Amino acid sequence: MKTVLQFFFASIVCLFAFIANVQGQAELQPWGNITGIRSHGQLFNFESSLRIVSTDRKHVTSTAKEKQQPHYRRVNDDEQEVTSWIDSLYFKENVREDGSGKIKITVNITSHKDTTLQGIYFCVALPHEMLNAGLRYKDGDKSEFENFTKAAGPEFDDNAKEIEFETSDRKLSVKPEEKSLIMVRTDSTGGGPRIMLFIPINLGGVKTGEMIEKSFAVKVSGDIDKSPANITLNTNTRGRAFEGLGGNFRLQNPTADPQVIDYSLKNLRLAWGRVEMPWRFWQPGINIDPTAVADSGKAHPAVLKAMEMAHRLDSLGIPVILSAWFPPQWAAEGTLNMRPVNGIWGNKLNKDNMDAIYKSIADYIIYLKNKYGVQVKLFSFNESDLGINVRVTAEEHDEFIKGCGAYFAAHGLQTKMLLGDNSDANTYKFIYPALNDPDAKQYIGAISFHSWRGWDTETLKKWADAATKLNVPLLVGEGSIDAAAWGYPDIFQEQTYALEEINLYTRILAICQPASILQWQLTADYSPLIGGGIFGNDEPLHPGQRFYNLKQLSITPKGLYAMPVSCDKPDLSCAAMGDNGKNSYALHIVNNGGKRKVVLHGLPASVKRMDVYSTSKDAYMKQSEIKVNGGIAAFNLPETCYTTLISK
Repeated sequence: MKTVLQFFFASIVCLFAFIANVQGQAELQPWGNITGIRSHGQLFNFESSLRIVSTDRKHVTSTAKEKQQPHYRRVNDDEQEVTSWIDSLYFKENVREDGSGKIKITVNITSHKDTTLQGIYFCVALPHEMLNAGLRYKDGDKSEFENFTKAAGPEFDDNAKEIEFETSDRKLSVKPEEKSLIMVRTDSTGGGPRIMLFIPINLGGVKTGEMIEKSFAVKVSGDIDKSPANITLNTNTRGRAFEGLGGNFRLQNPTADPQVIDYSLKNLRLAWGRVEMPWRFWQPGINIDPTAVADSGKAHPAVLKAMEMAHRLDSLGIPVILSAWFPPQWAAEGTLNMRPVNGIWGNKLNKDNMDAIYKSIADYIIYLKNKYGVQVKLFSFNESDLGINVRVTAEEHDEFIKGCGAYFAAHGLQTKMLLGDNSDANTYKFIYPALNDPDAKQYIGAISFHSWRGWDTETLKKWADAATKLNVPLLVGEGSIDAAAWGYPDIFQEQTYALEEINLYTRILAICQPASILQWQLTADYSPLIGGGIFGNDEPLHPGQRFYNLKQLSITPKGLYAMPVSCDKPDLSCAAMGDNGKNSYALHIVNNGGKRKVVLHGLPASVKRMDVYSTSKDAYMKQSEIKVNGGIAAFNLPETCYTTLISK
């Protein structure tokens, strides 16, 4: 399940969990929004939020991703709790499921100062397909009507005990604990018209120390789609090579990192690794000779650990990407910004010291090669489009690639520059000056973006097109779905997070055709493992659903190429790869819905059997085998699972 938007949204979750059938599960986001209720694996989608409205109604603050600092915990199997705040209003939400498809959400609000408001609302945005839903309510003050949008107009208010929306295949009802004002609105923001439901938590202002408690019930029901799915593979078209799963190994926790690194390297086949260059510790002064310092045995411990990490990966045959975060003071303009200043991250490079900057980075790479035998494949500044922590413009990025790349080449280094290494997919314009500069092309070894944001298909295609244009590998330098998840780490153990993460990876494999997706991280930071004292969890270190998703992805055979694949069910995400010469094929499927039969078409007649691995909340890499007859294979998919098929 997804973590709640903290307090208030946990409430929403409960409400909507009631929507589900007997085995209803609320999809709670860590920031408190509920994105739907699952029943037998199928998601009945909607999105809830908590909204605070100013007296003039012109200023509305809502719970949303990366807008608050929530905390989430699972109390037990059927209960979750979220705490958060908006301005001076502190929320505590308790979400409880009773096993019958009913969820109770209890919201507690405490004000920490006198605040003038129009009101505090629990809001629900219905999916577009419910725009013409029938509307009914219980014990309302007004007469009912059959269709909201046709009969009620853009706004409708009533005092009622319960409200219900119904289409031909689903129902959604919300029931406040006591009779309440219920406001229904049509809204066209955010991509097309939809119905919005507002229920007041409190109307008017609040006083310091005032406490408010409200409870809701939500219920969803409807048809479960169990119809067969057809997946069609096209082995006649070959795309870019998928080299395999990769990982980030930026060392930040000397106590907890080693156990996660050891377990990951032992249990995952990794095709790429990314490590930090602790640049500010390597050469803290412009007149310091960092190589001489290292040769004298006085290198900073962070430098030694980072170099040892690079050596360890290299000794396992894993290509190494070297990325720098914080620059030394002499290489930056102004005082180093370890945190954003006036909303701006990072520092610009000191243009007066560019030659010294090139030399400092090259000296580090040369030392790694001479002392540890490591041949660094690629170099980048981490997320320099955003300033984490070197900040450059798109044009400066182009100039740096040419300047530093030429310096590397002149000093006999095979290391190439990594184009982009962007903070998100949606900042793709950052790479365009270098992408379109013929003089930069010779120094670019690969293109990279981080998958924290920008998941729509059109945005992801931009990166695929860039890699095609330069004819270089595409890498997802940091792979995952929520950059703020370290603040509510219990979410890492939830099915919702694990399923969404591997679903994104599968879409990226199909759309972008990357050489590798490098998990952030395979250390204690954002740990894919559970326990070991990490995040305060003292259980013995062990893998969970997220880790097995990664392991299952990592067993993809080496040397396969992306191949087109299509599916006639939107709940299934698919990616395929193969090599006709080797008669080797792999198919990755994420089922975001209920269990169903699948028929796979398009395999070569020479393939007779396939191994099947399936990971879900309750089963990790469960293995079976299926037969293939005449290029067709039929098999069953469990609900909400990640399944991989590999030809024998």
